[in-house]
Amino acid sequence: MAVLPAAAQPPVISSTPIVRDWSGQQPVQYPDPDVVALDNRFRKYLIGNTVIRRLHTGTLWAEGPAWNGVGRYMVWSDIPNNVQMRWIEEDGRVTAFRNPSGYSNGNTFDFEGRQLSCEHGGRRVVRYEFNGTVTVIAEKFGGKRLNSPNDIVVHPDGGIWFTDPAYGINGNYEGFQAPKEVKEAVYRVDPKSGQMDKITDEMSGPNGICFSPDYKKLYVADTGTGREIRVWDMDGKGVKNGKRFVQLEVPGSHAPSAADGIRCDVDGNVWAGARPGVQVITPGGEPIGMIRLPENCANICFGGTKRNRLFMAASQSLYVVYVGTTGAGIA
Repeated sequence: MAVLPAAAQPPVISSTPIVRDWSGQQPVQYPDPDVVALDNRFRKYLIGNTVIRRLHTGTLWAEGPAWNGVGRYMVWSDIPNNVQMRWIEEDGRVTAFRNPSGYSNGNTFDFEGRQLSCEHGGRRVVRYEFNGTVTVIAEKFGGKRLNSPNDIVVHPDGGIWFTDPAYGINGNYEGFQAPKEVKEAVYRVDPKSGQMDKITDEMSGPNGICFSPDYKKLYVADTGTGREIRVWDMDGKGVKNGKRFVQLEVPGSHAPSAADGIRCDVDGNVWAGARPGVQVITPGGEPIGMIRLPENCANICFGGTKRNRLFMAASQSLYVVYVGTTGAGIA
């Protein structure tokens, strides 16, 4: 068998992050070796003089980061501890933001700045009003209780879209164990009438959800039997032409990887919490970059005053890194 000359050998890509001191006492030399271009198209998003930082550690299972532009803070969920945490940009403090949180998972902010959360505990979607009251957005479909709403996004028309897998009722760790009453599905709630419509129930584990920058496509991560990201064309208040967008592998191996939380940047790339941390996929479904983390990354969010900081909720910790793009949408 012919052996390629050294210059022609494909690069060896490792999914293992470097060993570093996450306290920041021993700095990492630029550029950060754990922000990796798998394809030259990712290089425009690399910033050579920044590194991944750990902002907080001590959660049990971190999910649902969402950026509040007015308050300049990042809120995220520690599901098993039944609390929402908050990282404040001004001084880097981390505080308990909402305790108890209803075992909340995904969070976002609507176009009026109100927080929306998916609660495993109450098996519902809620909105926190400015006066402190709580409005229930969704808790039943067809007279039956939802499973455990997981992730949530808001369309410019005010429609609230969310996924409803059964992960929060499979046991007592992230909510309350209970039987399913409805099939796992994706839903939309109309902002005026409050009517809830089932968008699709073709996945066994609908999880992360996001729109493309132009709101012409809907992406949903399936962490069930499909273990893929699916995409649909938007069709008014529904979707059509559903298909597989990508089925991820751990870069450098053929080991399977499944996306959890997903968000788009302004160029239409999909950033996904997926082993070995975060993977970045072009609008054509091609993985071009990765961010290696020492923990499994669940959800991600673009934030900061310029929305060019990628926040990563990863197991016991919250991480952040500056990137050469900005997030699409509002949270």
